[in-house]
Amino acid sequence: MTADAPAAPTRVGAMVRRLDDRRILSLDPDLVLPLASVGKLLLLGEVARRLADGTLAPDQPVDLLDDDRALGGTGVLGLLSPRRWTVADLTTAVAAVSDNAATNALLRLVTLDAVQELALRSGLRDTTVHDRIRAARGPDVPPTFATGTAHDLCAFLADVATGSWQGQRASGLLRGWLARNTDHTLVADTIRHDPWSAAGAQVLNKTGTDTGVRADAGIVVGRHTVVYAVVAAFPPGAERAAVGELRRWGTAVDRLAGTRGHRSASS
Repeated sequence: MTADAPAAPTRVGAMVRRLDDRRILSLDPDLVLPLASVGKLLLLGEVARRLADGTLAPDQPVDLLDDDRALGGTGVLGLLSPRRWTVADLTTAVAAVSDNAATNALLRLVTLDAVQELALRSGLRDTTVHDRIRAARGPDVPPTFATGTAHDLCAFLADVATGSWQGQRASGLLRGWLARNTDHTLVADTIRHDPWSAAGAQVLNKTGTDTGVRADAGIVVGRHTVVYAVVAAFPPGAERAAVGELRRWGTAVDRLAGTRGHRSASS
């Protein structure tokens, strides 16, 4: 009888960056890890770029295929009766509930090649989308939807936060979509904010959940503007510990953003 092999350790790549004074906290920020649905940031970015330059219209209709609707996982469009949606509908579904059917429909529209090219043009060295969303992954397809680093994600989000990524129009569209995300259970869980109110500190983020992966990347606007990305890849049974690690990083984000007592300009 042989002894059981030790479980693979949890791998974490994390970065928190405050924009005004460039203060940074990090842990293995260049570690390339699977991103799960955080990779959908790049798809939303390509759609935002096209809407901003007028090569795509928000009311353009897009059909969902049977394969899209059968995907399961996150999202609701596959459970609803309409088979045709607009680009604006699909981006909202991807941003708000990480809709997998909407993701694949948009990927068909703008193409995977274009999303990968956008990542390169945005200066992302080790972050990209490899494939569409699949219910199962065999040996003849990429092993994961997207991979990347916390460093790349923070650089990308810093440009989005300041409006220097593809111009103010595209950056603003992307920020608006990220503000609609309904999942604040990971890093954002320990950031002092009210996700249902426009008053106080604001969290604009995209999360990712897959077997062995929990990820969260976003922009926080408190007394300071902070960008963050935290990705954990872990062995079976370590889900709660991984979520706890992301929430621990949330306390660091909260501290750097200065959310305590923050009020919006309109309050």
